[in-house]
Amino acid sequence: MVESVPRQSEIYLPNERGIRPPLKWAGGKRWLVSHVKPMYDSFRRQRLVEPFCGGLAVTLGLLPDKAMVNDINPHAINFYTWLKRGMIIGLEMSNDEITYYRHRESFNRLIDEGRANSRMAAELFYYLNRTGFNGLCRFNKKGFFNVPFGKYKNINYKRDFRDYRYIFQDWHFALGDFELLDVTSKDFVYADPPYDVEFTQYSQEGFDWDDQLRLARWLAAHRGPVVVSNQATDRIVELYKSYNFKIDILDAPRMINCTGDRTKAQEILAYKNI
Repeated sequence: MVESVPRQSEIYLPNERGIRPPLKWAGGKRWLVSHVKPMYDSFRRQRLVEPFCGGLAVTLGLLPDKAMVNDINPHAINFYTWLKRGMIIGLEMSNDEITYYRHRESFNRLIDEGRANSRMAAELFYYLNRTGFNGLCRFNKKGFFNVPFGKYKNINYKRDFRDYRYIFQDWHFALGDFELLDVTSKDFVYADPPYDVEFTQYSQEGFDWDDQLRLARWLAAHRGPVVVSNQATDRIVELYKSYNFKIDILDAPRMINCTGDRTKAQEILAYKNI
């Protein structure tokens, strides 16, 4: 007898922003779901492609039946791959500084031994993400995780991820550069690249202005619907205007505070073929 596989709606009752992401992620875009969803709803039968999935906030917010989800961060993709298999975490997880640094050392040892794609690496990555400072995902030049202990008052850890087998059943997880993705003209592409700000360290290789230009050309060449978000710097706005994208400027739920400025940060939402 074949087991009946429930759909997402039979497992969860998501709110207007969909399912809460399993990872903390700096610069997460869950707040953008309400802006992207009306654009995606007309194309819901088409596959969703997200080249920079990060914390997966938008794709989990839109809950597509079919998706191709990509990132250049191998540890995030390894974690999602194990979630697709219905991972249950058996690792000791406690909001404790000694435990944190012991697990961070174990995680970096797995990286050094070439076992970063293992189940244990996925469990450790989840723990470090939930327990480390501000949910940062930062690595040194040797590729080792170096985020300090977070000192949260309380942390709610999740152990049973079996429900993700059903959410992810028709989602494909890819690892690599966005230009290597096998995108078709029918795909709905949502791209949230690293911000156009100084010192962006998206990966060991970084993501500089040449990459922003390369991404804009790639998105402009896509024949299907495209939505892209980024920091609303003058040159990003002009870049997407030059490719005839329609543009909305949105107030982000964060402040420009590096110099004490409490002005709302602004982001661009550029789109075409919508």
